[in-house]
Amino acid sequence: MKFNRIFLVVLDSLGVGEAIDANKFDDVGASTLGHILEYNPIDYPNLEKMGFLNLVNYKNIKNTDSYYTKAHPKANGKDTLTGHLEMMGIRTLIPFKTFTKDGFPKELIEELEKQSGRKIIGNCNASGTEIIERLGKEQMETGALIVYTSADSVLQIAAHEEIIPLEELYKICEIARKLTLKDEWKVGRIIARPYVGTPGNFVRTPNRHDYALDPVSDTVLDNLKNNNYDVISIGKISDIFNNCGITKSTKTKDNLDGIYRIIETEKLDFTGLCFANLNDFDSKYGHRRNIKGYAEAIKEFDDYIPTIKDNLRDDDLLMIVADHGNDPSYKGTDHTRENIPVLIYSRKFKDPKHLKELDCFSDIGATIADNFNVKLPDVGRSFLGKLK
Repeated sequence: MKFNRIFLVVLDSLGVGEAIDANKFDDVGASTLGHILEYNPIDYPNLEKMGFLNLVNYKNIKNTDSYYTKAHPKANGKDTLTGHLEMMGIRTLIPFKTFTKDGFPKELIEELEKQSGRKIIGNCNASGTEIIERLGKEQMETGALIVYTSADSVLQIAAHEEIIPLEELYKICEIARKLTLKDEWKVGRIIARPYVGTPGNFVRTPNRHDYALDPVSDTVLDNLKNNNYDVISIGKISDIFNNCGITKSTKTKDNLDGIYRIIETEKLDFTGLCFANLNDFDSKYGHRRNIKGYAEAIKEFDDYIPTIKDNLRDDDLLMIVADHGNDPSYKGTDHTRENIPVLIYSRKFKDPKHLKELDCFSDIGATIADNFNVKLPDVGRSFLGKLK
């Protein structure tokens, strides 16, 4: 069974239970979806019909309208970059550098100050909203840059848009990206984190921009683009892949904006892949350990599933997945090492059911490549032949 268009939607961080190697990441017992349902049960009738709740044994729906299963992570990392790269055929074996414990080295900070012409404050592991509340007033008064990191391999730079214009902030992030190409400083992403408001009322704006590393080799996206297929990015997908393999990119303000962009794209004529990331689950609710907010965000997406399905064509395939976990009930504020859901829907399906669990995220990319008859990734196996 072949499809003319595939819509791959990533519910960022919505994992479905601890991975087999969760102990290596100190994440035994984590389950993003499972604990949300346990602590803040909400009805998700449309995801339930797709078999999503079956994956955490919350329901046991027999007659689903979708194939459903879990995929196991194999990359050495539990962040956005490694998860998406693995999906598209690159398994990260050596993890990207992290600076969680002590912040970034003095030499890097001094060089960034020198080349940007601005003082740096912060330089620590912090929540983005917390550090803006703590240092935002000083940043506004001094024109400094707030630099911080997390448990992920990231260097984030926050600045008030009225103090440091976006164009300058983006240029500074480009400087930071070049500096951190050195092996000893090589982080996965530089992230611009602009905000607005007044002390006590700061709000991050949708003008975030990520500067990732180029993938180490061609991905499924490159193979699609090189064979003249459309690869449409919605949300931060183009940033994650540093625009490699992308033919059209649309940024989004939030989950709802992303959902609207998916529906708009369904109405376009194209052949190939639409790859979307809905980031609010992770950034607004997972990291902030907001169980209620996370639950309500899932409900918002669930409410739009019928509209998304109604706009699919007979030869379209919809795949709903995640990239890692971020259990809002778990300790700390870090991502959690979890299996991800894989929900697969098409009007063509005659008897959708539970599939055998996937050995790695790369099975998703292999299936997409197989469908369009382009080079398959070196890792991952296609499950296209199991869809009937």
